[in-house]
Amino acid sequence: MPVQSDVEASASAPSRHRLLWRAVQRRKNPPLRRSDITVTEERTVRKAVKAAALGNAMEWFDFGIYSYLAVTIGKVFFPSGNGTAQVLSSLATFAVAFLVRPVGGLFFGPLGDRIGRKKVLSFTMIMMASSTLAIGLIPGYAAIGFWSPALLILFRMLQGFSTGGEYGGASTFIAEYAPDKRRGYYGSFLEFGTLIGYTSAAGLVTILTVTLADSSMDSWGWRIPFLVAAPIGLVGLYLRLKLDDTPAFQKLADEGSTNASERESLPFWQVFRTQWRAMALCIALVAAYNITDYMLLSYMPTYLSDTLHYSSTSALVSIIIVMLVLMAAITFVGRFSDRVGRKPVLMAGSVGFLVLAVPSFLLIKQGGIVPVFAGLLLLGLCLLPYVSVMSASLPALFPTNVRYGSLSIAFNISVSLFGGTTPLVTEGLISGTGDDLMPAYYTMLAAVVGIIAAAVMKETARKPLEGSPPAVATKEEAIALVESQRS
Repeated sequence: MPVQSDVEASASAPSRHRLLWRAVQRRKNPPLRRSDITVTEERTVRKAVKAAALGNAMEWFDFGIYSYLAVTIGKVFFPSGNGTAQVLSSLATFAVAFLVRPVGGLFFGPLGDRIGRKKVLSFTMIMMASSTLAIGLIPGYAAIGFWSPALLILFRMLQGFSTGGEYGGASTFIAEYAPDKRRGYYGSFLEFGTLIGYTSAAGLVTILTVTLADSSMDSWGWRIPFLVAAPIGLVGLYLRLKLDDTPAFQKLADEGSTNASERESLPFWQVFRTQWRAMALCIALVAAYNITDYMLLSYMPTYLSDTLHYSSTSALVSIIIVMLVLMAAITFVGRFSDRVGRKPVLMAGSVGFLVLAVPSFLLIKQGGIVPVFAGLLLLGLCLLPYVSVMSASLPALFPTNVRYGSLSIAFNISVSLFGGTTPLVTEGLISGTGDDLMPAYYTMLAAVVGIIAAAVMKETARKPLEGSPPAVATKEEAIALVESQRS
């Protein structure tokens, strides 16, 4: 009689010992109780989304200001002479903030997993508002010489350090508050805040450019947007302090998962060791997203005015209109991803950039209001899937106990290497090759990375976050979820 292998024995166990097998499986995966399920009231979720999105809006308002004033900042803070050198110096200073973002993520991310999301997000808000205000108060190069760019670089680094804990915390905050079936919809509001920040920055800079003479803009007008950041920061801080921490983090704290002994047992290097696959995927997704995002929203004003010599005002107005279109559609695409999944939506955006990048830039190069706007709109519609679902997709890659830290570290490494350097790299490629289609080729490279990342990622729509119990919107939904296990 042939001897039955261990594999065959284990495979036949369920059929031969059905009741015992069910008991073992039930012990390993006990059924959910009503108390295990998180019910988040819509009113509370909306408050959490508002607090996180406003902070994100302020962050990108600050960065948007710098992008749209890159030429003016180059004149104010760097020695006069070669105009291209001034722009490159300004863009290099823009990139400096991104070089310290991983340090900020490494500091604030694990801290948010230890002491809570709310406390860290409140502190990053204070630091961001203060450093932005300080930039608006720095004397120009003509007044204090090389101290001027030195101070600019210092406060840009403080901006970058604080921002290192912002996006990972804000996206985690919303994802852990949102019901599982609506995480895409609520998460889209975080990037809605990003677009509000960019649009507000572009709108304010456009108004100042139109209403002020060039001499006034160079001497004092450029300071106004930076000074506005302080009151916005206070409003965001107030909203964040009014909220409790996320239900997922509170549950970990109640179960003792954030005590001192466990905190000491999971240093950041162990996060890398246990989460390296998810972090690598996160880096790839963020690289594809940020190269295309910064190409359109940060670098395009400089490309249109400095490389193609279009009116800076016309360029900003066109980009503002494109951003308004994205704002009008972003929550609908986020809700759509809750039904069809994140993977198809991300794949659509990546394929769109791969196919339409060159046609878009060829339209922009033709000049004229209609072709330029059409090219920008095509790029914006390709970016729409990314901005709509990324803030729901990234937090779902990591378990709750290391989500803030893992996401912040991976996100900021990617942004530092690929996002914030996009304006500088693209300008350098154009200067070095003389080919003003280089932005299109760089965008296509990012699209290929996005296609690969979207193909290998797991679908997370309508599923609980790893390490967290299911989250629903009503008590009735929780009861129905418990009852469904008995059928």
